[in-house]
Amino acid sequence: MKTTISLTLNDEQLVFLDKLYSEEKKTTGLPYTKFRIDTDGCVITVYDSKKVVFAGKNAEEHARVFQVQEEKKDDLFPMAGSDEVGTGDYFGPVVVCACYTTESQYEALKSYQITDSKVMDDVQVRKVAPILMETIPYSVLVVQNSKYNEVQKKHNLNAIKAILHNAAYVHLRGKIKKLPPCTVVDQFAPESLYYRYLAKEKEIVKGLTFETKAESKYFAVACASVIARYHFLQTFDAMKVEYKMDFPKGASSLVDAAAKRFVETFGRERLNEVAKLHFKNTKNL
Repeated sequence: MKTTISLTLNDEQLVFLDKLYSEEKKTTGLPYTKFRIDTDGCVITVYDSKKVVFAGKNAEEHARVFQVQEEKKDDLFPMAGSDEVGTGDYFGPVVVCACYTTESQYEALKSYQITDSKVMDDVQVRKVAPILMETIPYSVLVVQNSKYNEVQKKHNLNAIKAILHNAAYVHLRGKIKKLPPCTVVDQFAPESLYYRYLAKEKEIVKGLTFETKAESKYFAVACASVIARYHFLQTFDAMKVEYKMDFPKGASSLVDAAAKRFVETFGRERLNEVAKLHFKNTKNL
């Protein structure tokens, strides 16, 4: 049965939609229309007015990502959460962490004001993450650039993230034996697409909750964000020592300049060791 849902999105939501479906966008040439997305059982049309129409058998699932969700409190313990870091940075690895927290652990740790690691500065992350790692069960996966570039030839970024989140939960489940009913992924893809990315995986963790901005709603996701960020920073530190140069974060013109310095010093063939080559920054060299 075909369903049609119309939403008016704000600028932040439109940026997220653009990022979420970046590989499926198509221009339509129609007046008042920005672009169209043909995806898993749904056609999404984005208009200049910021109106977005979801149509198809899976329209509800795709629209749900952008509908306002009730803010959650930290009252659903025990809970598990996962988050990733480094996917928007040209330099450095992609890191995914999943962790498990109980109410007593939350009470012991809440004074550290743990939240989304993007909100915390690096000094805070370096201080708090080791305390978290000593207190709660977690699983962290660090994909270095050379491995990332190899895998990226076969999988898009969202597929890579799905495989890593699933692997982190498989490892975490091995540590704690059973994941709790409240097990949350900071959403980067609609649920059906997430599981489609995992079709060839030997072991798939199901029964997950998918929510955008989950790191600001669920303590376990916030903890995962901080631990992942910590390992990302540790890798940056090691890169700085090994190559004796600074690597800016993000993907700005400062990153372009650093990439040019790296190529001048070490050669273009070694860029694979420190950067995600499919980023537009590589074309700017």
